[in-house]
Order: sequence, then structure tokens, then C-alpha cells
Amino acid sequence: MTLRNTRENTLGNILKGTTTVALTCKDGVVLATDRRATMGLYIASKTAKKLFKIDDHLAATIAGSVADAQRVMDSLQAEINIFKVRNGVPMRVKAAANLLSTILFDARQYPYFMEAIIGGVDDSGPQLYALDPVGSLISDKFIATGSGGPIAYGLLEDSFSDDLTVKDAIPLVIRATRSSMERDAASGNGFDVAYITKSNYHELSESEILKAVEELGSKRKKAHSS
Repeated sequence: MTLRNTRENTLGNILKGTTTVALTCKDGVVLATDRRATMGLYIASKTAKKLFKIDDHLAATIAGSVADAQRVMDSLQAEINIFKVRNGVPMRVKAAANLLSTILFDARQYPYFMEAIIGGVDDSGPQLYALDPVGSLISDKFIATGSGGPIAYGLLEDSFSDDLTVKDAIPLVIRATRSSMERDAASGNGFDVAYITKSNYHELSESEILKAVEELGSKRKKAHSS
């Protein structure tokens, strides 16, 4: 099997499950994932963790093989912590993205079955990067991965604005993820949502997510009635 065939087969497997969404705002970065993990048509887990805090200013989402992704996230987190201890400063977002790219590229002959989004805030402002299984690195203002990604992109393309704040973006990533869950059988079972600003990382609690979903429902009812 050629490297090209390996890559195409890997990407094909990744697109069979998961929805992860992330976007940049004026004051930070917001990320969201669904919680369903599948094995073919079987729902293997309804509480799969696909959102990872890497540092106080960094987070990542994963799509693909859970084992591969967990291994890569553990390695990335360890390297970033070592850098912080040795240098006394946190690693910059672009440097962390390049490090993740290197980890994936080094394994290109036997690639990890995963995609990733890494995002954060540093002195250069909010940033997002998408990575494929062989370490290709793309910066963008909003990104969606996994089998539900194409559905989420439709909503993001229509609704994203450079003027969004974190407060505005949280309902948007929930809407995008929920839209994917409605049409993609491999995505579902709720959301994990987190945001990063220059001052902190915060992952929404169940009650905060429920409140955001209820507010979205109320807005939809008002829109339909008007």
C-alpha cells in the first residue's frame, strides 16, 4: 500500500464518526464536541471525551481512533509541560501546533488514525489550527472535523463573523454541533464546550450547557412566532 493510499484510507476511517467544532472570536477561542464514540453501527460510548485542556491557554479536539488520539494528546501535553518548566513561560499557540504537526508527521509511514484542532490565545491573539493524520497544518477562523464536519460547516459559513465575542460564539458552536447530531448517526449524546480567553480556560458545566441550549430553544420559538 502506498503512502497516498494509506492517507486516503485513514481519512476515510476518520470521517465515519464524531463532530468537533471550533472558532475564533474577538476575545478568545471556543471549542465544542459531541460525546458519541462508535464502532461501526454500534455506539461504544455515550460519554467519550474529545475535548482536551492542554494548558491554561491551550485546548484541542480530536476525531478518529480514541486510542491514537489519547496517545497523541498525552504526548503533546507532556512536551508542553516540560517546555513550560524548562523555560518558565508557556508555549505559544503556533509552536504547540507545530509540535503536534511534528508528532503526526514523524508517524506518517504508520499514521495515527485521527484529526485534531488545536486552539488558544497568546500575545498574538486567538488562533486555531487544523491537523490531518500526517501533520498537515492549516490555520483558519473556524474549523469543523469528523463525519459531522460538513454539516457543521454549512452553519458556520452562514453565521460566522469577525465581530463575534465568546458569549456570541458559545450558542453558535452548540448550534453547529447539534445540527450535525441531527443528521449524522455517528455524532450525538450531548456536548462538551470550552472557551479560552487571555485570562483563563473554562469548560462549561452541564448546567451551563443546558442553560445555553434552553436559551437557543427560546430564541427559535420567538423567531417562528414572529
